[in-house]
Parts: sequence; C-alpha cells; structure tokens
Amino acid sequence: MIKTIIFDFGDVFIDLDIEGFTQNAFNHFKIASFSEEMLAFNSLYEQGLISTDEFLEFYSENFPEFPKEALINIWNFILRDFPKHRLEFLNELKNTSKYKLILLSNTNELHIDWIKKHITFYETFKNCFDAFYLSHEIHLRKPNKDIFEFVLHTNNLNAKECLFIDDNKDNIKTANSLNINTWHINPKTEDITTLFKVKNNLFI
Repeated sequence: MIKTIIFDFGDVFIDLDIEGFTQNAFNHFKIASFSEEMLAFNSLYEQGLISTDEFLEFYSENFPEFPKEALINIWNFILRDFPKHRLEFLNELKNTSKYKLILLSNTNELHIDWIKKHITFYETFKNCFDAFYLSHEIHLRKPNKDIFEFVLHTNNLNAKECLFIDDNKDNIKTANSLNINTWHINPKTEDITTLFKVKNNLFI
C-alpha cells in the first residue's frame, strides 16, 4: 500500500521546454554541444555548491558578449507554464490526508526565483507538501542514490510504501534500485492528474 508520494517538479507540475532550451543556448553561444566544463558547472549550481554569482561569472568569462541579464534569460528559457488544474489536483490530494506528499526536484536559485516571480500560486503549491526538497538547498542531486536515501531516512519511510514520479529515466532507475515504486511519466502524453488511473494497481 502506498503511503507516501514523491513528486518531481519539472514536467510533472511545471512544463519545461528542454529541447527548446538546448537549441536556444546552442544558437546564442554558437556551440554544437555543452562542454564537459559547462555541464560540471551546471551540476555544481544545481547542488548549491557554487553561488548564482559564481555560476554567472563562469558563463560571462566564456561568453563575454552577453550581459548577465541575457545569460539569465537564456538559462530560464526552459521554464514554461504551470497549468492550474495540476495545482487543483494536488490540493485535493492534500485535503484527503491519506498520503504524505513530498517534492524532490533538481533545480537552482535562478529557476526558483523566476518561478516565484511568474507563478503567482507558488507558495500555495509549496504548502501542499509535507516536505519540499530542492537540490540546491539540500546539496544533493538526482539521480544519485544519496538523495533518495536522504528522503527515506529523514522522513522515516519504507521504500516499498513510496511512489516516486519523475520524467527522467535515470532518476526512475535509481529509485527502483532502492525498491521504491515508480511512475516514469511521459510529459508529452501523460498528466499527473491521471495518477490514480495510471497507477490504479498501487492504490487498491
């Protein structure tokens, strides 16, 4: 029986344009792919191991033709709409009091700042959860096993009584290795509001 539901944020609640972001960055920076150093800095930033100023300074040094505001816009290009019906679903789920609700997201300060500014119901969304974990605040990142172990141990959870929902295959694979039930959601064809239809067998 599922007692705890652990949700990803991007492409589960808020829509992302990953392909558009990548192409937009490549076009602006005139590159064919992100370098290993860029990927490393992105990862460090997601884990809160470098500050926003340090992150932007790195990109400013590599692409001096872009002012910091332009770099921020390129970085935030990935963020799209947060359909209100998903918040309504989450709020109804919260009000049932049947499940412990946890958010577990790889994100960063710039993205959260953008969301706070543009998604007017962000605080309402956040308050729906019993625990709210952002990678840059807890200094851990999916798909590493330690972030899942942190959530399980901190909340005294039985992995077999948890359902983890994420659009990333590697994140799902790690959760499965720890005996956590999973839903590898496809944001192009599925919606979080169909949870109890798609995963009906786990809630019988």
